[in-house]
Amino acid sequence: MLPASRFFVAMLLATLPFGASANSDHHNSSAQSHKQSHKQPHYDWSDKWSDKHKNKRKRDAVQLGPRPTYLVNDMDAGTLKTALKQCENRSFYKTDFSIGHRGAPLQFPEHTKESYEAAASMGAGIIECDVTFTKDKQLVCRHSQCDLHTTTNILAIPELASKCSAPFTPADAVAGTPATATCCTSDITLQEFKSLCGKMDASNPNGTTPEEYMDGTAAWRTDLYSTCGTVLSHAESIQLIKGLGAKFTPELKSPSVSMPFDGDYSQADYAQQMIDEYKAASINPKQVWPQSFDFDDVLYWIENEPRFGKQAVFLDETIDDDSLAYMESLKRQGVQIVAPPIWALLTLDSENRIVPSDYAINAKAAGLDIITWSLERAGPLATGGGWYHQTITDAISKDGDTLIVLDVLAKDVGVMGVFSDWPATTTYYANCMNL
Repeated sequence: MLPASRFFVAMLLATLPFGASANSDHHNSSAQSHKQSHKQPHYDWSDKWSDKHKNKRKRDAVQLGPRPTYLVNDMDAGTLKTALKQCENRSFYKTDFSIGHRGAPLQFPEHTKESYEAAASMGAGIIECDVTFTKDKQLVCRHSQCDLHTTTNILAIPELASKCSAPFTPADAVAGTPATATCCTSDITLQEFKSLCGKMDASNPNGTTPEEYMDGTAAWRTDLYSTCGTVLSHAESIQLIKGLGAKFTPELKSPSVSMPFDGDYSQADYAQQMIDEYKAASINPKQVWPQSFDFDDVLYWIENEPRFGKQAVFLDETIDDDSLAYMESLKRQGVQIVAPPIWALLTLDSENRIVPSDYAINAKAAGLDIITWSLERAGPLATGGGWYHQTITDAISKDGDTLIVLDVLAKDVGVMGVFSDWPATTTYYANCMNL
C-alpha cells in the first residue's frame, strides 16, 4: 500500500497533465521564430504504411485524455499551435504513425497487458513487444533479458529471488556502495515468469531492503497503475495486440547470456523463433515490423524470412556514420527501414531552429524509410530534454516543445512513425495533420 502522501501525489498525477514546470513560461525567441515560420505540411504515405484504418473510423475511434491538449496549450504562439489547437474538439482515430513504445510506460508498467491496452486505447496503431527468452527457451516481453529486478516484483518472492544471477545486495552508506541486483528472464522458467507482477521500471540505489530497492519510481511518473501488471509471453502479446486491432513491432533483444544458450540455442534459432510465433498465429507479414540493434539479425530475416525481412527495422543507435555512402550500403544489403534515436535525426541551424540532420537527409536520399524513438521518455523538458534531445538542447525548454520536435520529424525529416511512451500525443498530431 502507498503511504498517504504518495497516494495523494499519484492521484494528482493521474488527473493532471504531466510535466508542468516552474520554468515553462520561458522559451528562447529563436525557437519561437521557428514555430511561427512552420507551414502546414502535406503528406502522402500511401506507399508506406497501410491506411486501411481510414475505412474503419467508427470502430477505431479513441480517447486521448488531457495530455495532448496540455502540450498544445504549453506551446508558444505560432501557426503550428494555432493549427493543433483547432483539432481539440474533433474525433480521433487509430494511426500507424503512433507506435506504443513498450506500450504506454509513462504511467503503466512496461510490457504488460495493461500497458498495451492503454496504448491501443490512445490510438497506437502499432505496439512493441521487446522479445527475450526464459530458462526453458520461451519468448517473453521484456525490455532487457536482465531487468526483472527493476521491472517486476521478483525480489519480493524469495524462492524466485534466490535464482537471480546476482541476488539483492543492500546499500551500504558507510562504504558508499549502492544497492544492487541482477535478475534475468533466463534465470527462471516461463511458468515462473508468469507468476511475477510487472511494475514501473525503477530502483532505489539507497535501498537497504528489497522493498526499498523496488520503490524507486521517478517523481514525474506514477505507481497508480502499478499494483500488479500482467506480464506476457511473446505469443500472448501477439494474441492481445491482434485482439486490440493493432499491428506488431517486436524487437529481438540482445542476449545478456552467452550464445549459444544452454549449449544448443543459437542466435539464429532465437531470431527464427520470434518470426515462427507470428507464423503460428497466422499473422500477415505486412502487419509485422521486426526490429533489432544487431545488424546480423536484420540480415538473417532479409535472407531467411524475406516476407518479414522486407519490413525489418535496423535500430541504429551508435550513429558512427551518417554519410550517404553508409546509407546506400544499408540499402544494397536489403535494409528498407532504419530507426535511429530522435536526437540523431535533428540538429539546429544558425538561427537555432530545429532542422533535419545529415543522418536524416542522407537516409532519405538513399531511399531508406525512417522510424524514430522515443518521444516523451525524457520526462519534463524544462532542462533541455536530456539524452533524447541532446543535439537540440538549446531549443528545448518546455513540454510544449514536444510537438515542435514531432512536427519537424514528420514534416521535414519525413519519418514513417514515432515510438512514444504516451501514444496519445502522436495520435493527436497524426490525426490533426491528416497523416
